[in-house]
Amino acid sequence: MRHVTLALRTLFKTPFVTGVAVLSLALGIGANAAIFSLFDQILLRPLPVPDPDRLVNLAAPGPKPGSQSCGQAGDCDVVFSYPMFRDLERTQTEFSGLAAHLAFGVSLSYRDEPTTGEGMYVSGSYFPTLGVRAALGRLLAAADDQSIGTSFVTVLGYGYWQSHFGSDPGVLGRPLIVNGRVMTIVGVAPRDFQGTTLGVRPLVFVPISMRGVLEPGFRGFENRQNYWAYLFGRLKPGVSLAQASAGLNALYHPIITDVEAPLQKGISDQMMAEFRVKRAVLTPGQQGQSSMLRDAKTPLVMLFSVTAIVLLIACANIANLLLARGAGRAMEMGVRLALGARRSQLITQLLTESVLLASLGALAGLIVANWTLTGIAALLPPDVDQALRFALQPVVLVFAGALALATGIAFGMFPALHSTRAEVVAAIRANAGQISGARGAARFRASLVTVQIALATTLLIAAGLFVKSLVNVTRVDLGMRVDQVVTFSIAPERSGYDSTRALLLYDRVEDALAAIPGVNGVTSSVIPLLAGYTWGSDVYVQGFPSGPDVDKSARFSEVGAGHFATLGVQVRAGREFTKADHRGAPRVAVVNQAFVKKFNLGQGAVGKFMSIGPGPLNTQIVGVIPDVKYSDVKEAVPPLVYTPWRQATHVGTMNFYVRSARSEALLRALPAVLKQIDPGLPMNGLKTMPEQIRENVSVDRLISILSASPPCSPPWACTGSWPTAWPSVRARSACAWPWVPTAGGCARWSCVRCPPRCWWAVGSAWRGRSVWGAPPVRSSTGSRDTIPWCSLSPSCCSCWWRSARYTFRPDGPRSWIRCGRCATSNGARPPPHVHTTGTRYGSNERSEVTIVSPSSSACTMRRRSNGSLW
Repeated sequence: MRHVTLALRTLFKTPFVTGVAVLSLALGIGANAAIFSLFDQILLRPLPVPDPDRLVNLAAPGPKPGSQSCGQAGDCDVVFSYPMFRDLERTQTEFSGLAAHLAFGVSLSYRDEPTTGEGMYVSGSYFPTLGVRAALGRLLAAADDQSIGTSFVTVLGYGYWQSHFGSDPGVLGRPLIVNGRVMTIVGVAPRDFQGTTLGVRPLVFVPISMRGVLEPGFRGFENRQNYWAYLFGRLKPGVSLAQASAGLNALYHPIITDVEAPLQKGISDQMMAEFRVKRAVLTPGQQGQSSMLRDAKTPLVMLFSVTAIVLLIACANIANLLLARGAGRAMEMGVRLALGARRSQLITQLLTESVLLASLGALAGLIVANWTLTGIAALLPPDVDQALRFALQPVVLVFAGALALATGIAFGMFPALHSTRAEVVAAIRANAGQISGARGAARFRASLVTVQIALATTLLIAAGLFVKSLVNVTRVDLGMRVDQVVTFSIAPERSGYDSTRALLLYDRVEDALAAIPGVNGVTSSVIPLLAGYTWGSDVYVQGFPSGPDVDKSARFSEVGAGHFATLGVQVRAGREFTKADHRGAPRVAVVNQAFVKKFNLGQGAVGKFMSIGPGPLNTQIVGVIPDVKYSDVKEAVPPLVYTPWRQATHVGTMNFYVRSARSEALLRALPAVLKQIDPGLPMNGLKTMPEQIRENVSVDRLISILSASPPCSPPWACTGSWPTAWPSVRARSACAWPWVPTAGGCARWSCVRCPPRCWWAVGSAWRGRSVWGAPPVRSSTGSRDTIPWCSLSPSCCSCWWRSARYTFRPDGPRSWIRCGRCATSNGARPPPHVHTTGTRYGSNERSEVTIVSPSSSACTMRRRSNGSLW
């Protein structure tokens, strides 16, 4: 405690230095703590289940002829068909449990209070495999999904139970409407459990066998060519990952070769060979399954690298400030050592000061971290904002504390060792008055300056590249005009509508939107624009070969009448869709230029026939449009086929786009219009299209803005170097007159101004030859000061005479002093370390200057006047 008290007293004796140090560390530690908070949640934190290291994820890379559906839990390489899952679950012996899951959108209603969000289809083995227990009631078990479409039970997410049911323990057994179906609440999930897919916070958990009931038209339970289920398992005790992989593939491979290979039709021999050698791949699953783990890794590592550089710059700043202050405290350290203090005691005291300084910086850094997390949350899309916690968690506080301790020791160790070196007493005698300290300290400070400038330059370059990338993204030609467009979506089937009623509802909504005053256009689309969603299929085009090894893939969307005109897209050939393109009318399609190029349609695309999927070529191309961005702003436009949704038989979700010059007023009017049509129908994702575009490039915006923000960026890089360079500049100007003359044939006086404190002499070029410094006179007591010698090489300084204009008192007359080191009769350079007495030439002949303690680079001088030492 005595060390801490003394450290506090010492730090607050120099509030300016302490303030600069705390600010530097607050920015460095705060930025690192904020990024670590996201780094921990996304890349490090395991699932809150018992023994998460025993969990493994299953993947099925390789050819997947047929239908594939993948989402937030991972790409299509990791999905399995439902029959394959049941085969493996029934026959495997390496896992204590094998489970399947899939996230889906839900519309919930409890006592006429609608809620929309995400749910999770889970197998009956899901919760037993994870080993979690219900917070209330029971969780889903194997008996809840033994048969398809018969288990109308659900488990509430803990957060949903708290927010909408007030943590009421009496909810068990009550009905809850899930996507228009009445289900019975049987339990509540554990408090900290948010499912196994990072980025998805399920409101409810539903048996996976109920997907066909909640999603009318789904037929994927018996189809081995429909891949959509994500699988994971828990290793049995004593079973390694390699053993589990070998045992699982011993079951998986025969199913592939004997059961599924004969089902594959219309594929080439090469693809069949690749299909037959497919293997199941097992990877550690302690963090669950999520594409966010892959997508966020690179941006987070980049941001962590930037903030680490900021912290290194802060450490360089503080180390140099402490080193300069340590040089000023050399007399104090010498006295302490002379009085019997051990060096270890002094090092402990100095390290206590540096760690205390780092702790103060860490406390201030928590404020910076909170501000940074708030800013990050504002830059990310709402779904990510809801999936992650942008607050200071206990692990972040521990990280900040550990970082403060590490940085305090890192930047305090060298100054502490240097300030308490064994030869400090001799150094005081030889270098009294030197602010710079020993040459070793000067070299160390110079190294810090060099390193910091290099790091700051790296920050500047990185920030410039990130900002340039963001500027390039904002200049991407979307191929459409969406600056005055508002969008939202509805999912009537989740509210009990069947397919026929849903299609009629979409027509009513379009008509109601078009009747709003100021609306210039209304259209709709099944696939939301620039939202990251895609829908692909093989297409067959008239005149294009359709062999087994031919790439026939294209992206697909169903849109409403006047779609391209509403979005400002000019049709290049043919026409676009009208309301006459309904079910029963000839099937039509519009394609983009990328489609025309890929399928070699040339100028005669309009009028050609095609089909989506194998079958008769019954769809006629009636229009060609330019390439328009589809799902992502940065990705190249793929071959696209548009068809009118009015010719479809089933559309579960629809996205609407409304153009108006008064988009802000439209945002307020649209909910009321939809409520007039159906008060119980939820509206999802109401926003302007510019907001949608910003969400699409949110990662680019996040990296660019954070890299250019004050905690870790060019402003800090530019202003953070002066604390590091200042001690050396101050040391070199300790002997400076207010105006510094130049040497070596340059102009006689430069315009470099010294600090105001330097009211002493600095020397001029005697006969215009060279420069050297003379010491300050601050008091009337005896003192010794150092005269630095000229650094010019012999080729630049031919006379070898050193002289200086010197003033004994601030108001005294100017005079000349000549050092005997170079005062030889013939102007030749004397041998090293030969020093004589220099005589002051001026009005006061009783003053003299005596050179003592000679060295190769400096002389220490004693001054005398009237027989008394000054």
